[in-house]
This record gives sequence, structure tokens and C-alpha cells, in this order.
Amino acid sequence: MKLHPFVRAVAALNFDNTFNPYVDRCPVHDRRDAPRYRAEALSAMVDRATDISVEAIWVGRDLGYRGGRRTGLALTDDVHIEQHAHRWDLVAERPTVGAAVAERTAAVIWNLLDKIDANIFLWNVFPLHPHESGDPFTNRQHNAAERRAGEEILTTLVNLLRPHRIVAIGNDAMGSAQRVAGDVPVFGVRHPSYGGQNEFVAGVSTLYRRRMSA
Repeated sequence: MKLHPFVRAVAALNFDNTFNPYVDRCPVHDRRDAPRYRAEALSAMVDRATDISVEAIWVGRDLGYRGGRRTGLALTDDVHIEQHAHRWDLVAERPTVGAAVAERTAAVIWNLLDKIDANIFLWNVFPLHPHESGDPFTNRQHNAAERRAGEEILTTLVNLLRPHRIVAIGNDAMGSAQRVAGDVPVFGVRHPSYGGQNEFVAGVSTLYRRRMSA
């Protein structure tokens, strides 16, 4: 499969103490062909998204070790990878082996997404998994250089998809979204982690009250 140029640009990112799921293979949890599979799945979603009207890009901060590191899909863990693909009329298999791993943030987000009738593309400011030195199964916040690279990629995505709006999940995502949005409206919601679940649900429900099923 020929990868979309956007995915090739993300796959080319390389920083210390990060895992790029589109080129890197985890020796513990990944299938042999996991990087190729993740890159092709993302490429197919970008292709679909460029052919339709995208209501919003939801932007988080980084890929997490229990979620996007494994799936290659922002804000999506093993448990929800099929739902994510289905929203774009695609079929997906897990690129990992063993039992499916759940991530709490992904569970909260997908509980809401399954009730929303809108074309929503999920992304992160920094589209790789940043981890502590010597411990790949940890999460850390991206640094300034990584943020700049991520914002360049996010700018490309916004220009490519031309969403009606951007929904920034958390303060870090909000700052980056405002810097790259251009004329696209940006709305912020609380991140669901660290006690923010109820505020996140309330914020998203307000934004999508006319598009949500019971």
C-alpha cells in the first residue's frame, strides 16, 4: 500500500526517548509487521477523511504507552481500535499480540464518540509516544523541540482536512491548537484524566448536544 504523504511525514519524525509506532516495533508487544500495519491503517483513515467534510479534529497531547503506542491511533487503545476503524468504514486488526490492553482516557473518549454522529478525526499535538529514558512503558510530556515538530505536523493536518473546528483536550493541546488553527475555530475541554472526567463529558456534551444520541 502506498502511504499518504502526511503519514510518511509523521513516520520520518525521530527524537530521543520516543517510540514512533509507524516505524518502530516493540519487541515485547508488537506483531512482526506492526509498524507497517499501523502506518497503513492511519494512511487509509487520512485518505477517507480528505474525501469527506470533517466536522472536527479532536487534539490530545501525546500518544500513551497503553494506547496510541500500541494502536498507532490517537486517543485509541486496543479495546476501541475496531470502533475507530468503523467510523471511517474501514476494518482494523490489532497490531499487538496477547491480551487487549485498555486505557482509561480512551475508554472515556470512546464512550462519548459512540454517541456522536459527526466526522471526527483524532490526533495529538505530538504524534509519537514520549517516554522516560530507559523505560519505554512510561509516559512523559513532550518537550519544546517535540512540540514544535508536532505543531508543524498538526498545521499540515488542519490544512489537509479543513475541519469546521478543532476541539482541544486539555490545556497543552489548547495552546498548540490556538497557535496552528489559523481561521479554524478552537474549543477547549478538560482532559478526562486526573479527576477531569465529569468536566470533559460536560464540555463535549455541550459542544455536541444536537448530535448526540441518548
